[in-house]
Amino acid sequence: MYRYLNQTGAPVVLFLFCCLMPSSIIFLILHHPWKGRALSNQQIVPSLINGVITALYFILWGQGLKPCGPLRAILSEYSGAVFGVLSGVLYVRRGHVWQKVGGLIAMLVALFFLSQGWATSSLSPFSSKDSTEIKEEEVLLAQALGLLGMMMPVFAGILSALRRVIARRVSLKNQRKKRLHAITITSATCFLFPLAMWDLVIGTSSGKTVELPFSVWAFLSTIAFGIILIFYVDNIAEQRLHMVFSSPRHLMVAGACIIVMEIAYEMDFSLPGFIVCCLVLGFGIFEATSLERSKKDSSIKSEDQSNGVLDSDFDTSPILPI
Repeated sequence: MYRYLNQTGAPVVLFLFCCLMPSSIIFLILHHPWKGRALSNQQIVPSLINGVITALYFILWGQGLKPCGPLRAILSEYSGAVFGVLSGVLYVRRGHVWQKVGGLIAMLVALFFLSQGWATSSLSPFSSKDSTEIKEEEVLLAQALGLLGMMMPVFAGILSALRRVIARRVSLKNQRKKRLHAITITSATCFLFPLAMWDLVIGTSSGKTVELPFSVWAFLSTIAFGIILIFYVDNIAEQRLHMVFSSPRHLMVAGACIIVMEIAYEMDFSLPGFIVCCLVLGFGIFEATSLERSKKDSSIKSEDQSNGVLDSDFDTSPILPI
């Protein structure tokens, strides 16, 4: 997706709409939100609102992907933990406030290191390149990336955390997470439709030809891995492995996948700088979410011993009532 958008110059909103449209159809066919027990307005309305938040998240993340690159864009999504830290500081005990503030500062330091290019071989202080090569690439990256460019994926991460909170709150009450997610993706597609058409109208009226070159791998990989499979993987990780998104374990797994992909695609990548950024970010998340993690572990144990509510949320066997 990153190389496709950079090499072809395709409009981000139009590309995302073309990926969300078949994804929403697939989710609707698989989960049939119109069948079974009728969903109430208290379930549908938050899912529709969550669809608008999801669409805004995809737009910000896609716009930030082009200047920041996939590494910064993926790690910036963990900035959603900052949203939870700020809300947690207002409600925790005074003795634990400084622990959360320390975690918040560590996460901000990690994001600052990422914005300065520590995870890239051209700007990393651990890089072994010549000074002439570093200066030439530094000029190119300085033109493409700035603080404003880094803020787009950061805000996308905050929206991602917000949509996960809404989806979790609604699904815990009615245990219809898959059906509601199909409604959410469909709502996001409907919200992106006028924006995608607006890109076409503005492009044609200004005399520029708006083209969306077709690339099988770019579209299929975004649809399959970026929209569909990630939903099921997150479900399994959260409900089977009890590994939420904003957690050090999740960051460790994502970091290992990023290392493999960056090396495989021969990107501008610095392994020592990336490890430093991940360690600082993981330490910040660990310190900032220590209280919530202990409460969640205790609640998970009590739920598993009672009736297995978390397992029934993901299990859709025909034995269960629909």
